[in-house]
Amino acid sequence: MVGVSKAGITGLSILSIALFTQVFPSSKQASGLILPLLIFGDCVAVFAYRKHTQWRFLWRLFPWTALGVFLGYLTMGRISDHTAKIMIGAIILLLAGMSFARRYLPGQRNDTGLKIHWIIAALIGALAGFITLIANAAGPLMAIYFVAMRLPKMEYVGTAAVFFMLLNLFKVPFMVDLGLITTRSFGLNLALAPAVVIGAFGGRWLLMRVNQDLFEKLVLALSAIGGILLFL
Repeated sequence: MVGVSKAGITGLSILSIALFTQVFPSSKQASGLILPLLIFGDCVAVFAYRKHTQWRFLWRLFPWTALGVFLGYLTMGRISDHTAKIMIGAIILLLAGMSFARRYLPGQRNDTGLKIHWIIAALIGALAGFITLIANAAGPLMAIYFVAMRLPKMEYVGTAAVFFMLLNLFKVPFMVDLGLITTRSFGLNLALAPAVVIGAFGGRWLLMRVNQDLFEKLVLALSAIGGILLFL
């Protein structure tokens, strides 16, 4: 699912994260275990879609996202796993609901993209950085943002691929310092890496066969499902 989400239906990543939190006793431990897998998938996705990247969205978001990562690092040891799950799930559900409302309520649809004020973009970037450090769960938040921009699916995936590769690499030193990435956990990551690569190629095959409207609906629906799983 990590591979498919990185090269195809991005909202699927939150389901894999939710499953990891069920398998391992600590969501913090699961966060450290899944990060290298996400980076493996990022590398495949960037190689496949790099020419579709829209850099203007990255320059607007990444400085604020880096700030959010640092704030998440400072607070990681001060919140419980249960609190983190509740908070992340609630935010995802709220944003998914807002995005569905913009798409389907009369007069809310805008096919040219939403004009989001820089303060809102900064808030989204900081929240994404904070959430991704706590639980690697920024995917649905950024999915909702990119869908709001009405990016065509190839530009969406290309932009998201570069954004998350930079973000996940930026997080590695913080996760190592917190003791969530170790030589032992990385050995498990290497064992699972082939499955991530296979999933990434499968995701690319799937993406080529999904139309734009269905793509957006799948992203939003999977994000909402993932939010419900974390919230519960």
